[in-house]
Amino acid sequence: MEEIINKKGFICDMDGVIYHGDRLLDGVTEFVNWLIDNDKKFVFLTNSPEKTPHELSMKLERMGLSVSADHFYTSAMATAEFLSTQKPGCTAYVIGEPSLTKALYDRDIYMNDVNPDYVVVGETRTYNFEKIEKAIELVNNGAKLIGANPDISGPTTHGIMPATGSLIAPIEITTGKKAYFVGKPNPLMLRHGLKKLNCHSTEIAFVGDRMDTDIIAGIESNMDTILVLSGITSLEDIDKFPYRPKYILNGVGDIIR
Repeated sequence: MEEIINKKGFICDMDGVIYHGDRLLDGVTEFVNWLIDNDKKFVFLTNSPEKTPHELSMKLERMGLSVSADHFYTSAMATAEFLSTQKPGCTAYVIGEPSLTKALYDRDIYMNDVNPDYVVVGETRTYNFEKIEKAIELVNNGAKLIGANPDISGPTTHGIMPATGSLIAPIEITTGKKAYFVGKPNPLMLRHGLKKLNCHSTEIAFVGDRMDTDIIAGIESNMDTILVLSGITSLEDIDKFPYRPKYILNGVGDIIR
């Protein structure tokens, strides 16, 4: 454990690591206070593009944990950063929540439903056939297809619901064009997190609860990985994968106990 606590900083997944729904997980408050008290650099990373950093900060505040907005990094932000480096000043047709659109605007990427450079898809509750038709038309006319994350489903307070991977599938199937997904397990997102912390990969530990997105992304980013069993992965699940996390803990509270 000494090797972990001596790390300069931490990148942490959120759902299953920090909270479940609207409930903080055991040991999280103590862990975050330890990060702050010991001047550790840290960022909370989420594959969900549905909330802005400020909204995520307010969500934790409602659960009794005070963390400023600059400690959050979302797949919406990673998608906007990726597109701005690929084609500065590009335009996009977006199927997603306002937070995804805002992240694109913040990177000078503007909306275009006539001849956009990209069609960008993220989780949304306003998904409909008209938007699918429009996206298919634009991709067939040359727009590149981008997904904020590849997740097929995700947990909500109402149970498991479709995520970006499911929403983008009809567009891929109809057009025959495969999307490029920015979020985990793409290591690009973790590298953006490193850049935000201004740290080298060896100085950071990455904490996640999923083998198929979190742990593989950490391994491919050359970070020490910590799998916590407070989310969807059990000890028995680990052997189903051809790779392993460096550390296995019950939750983030175990890091400081």
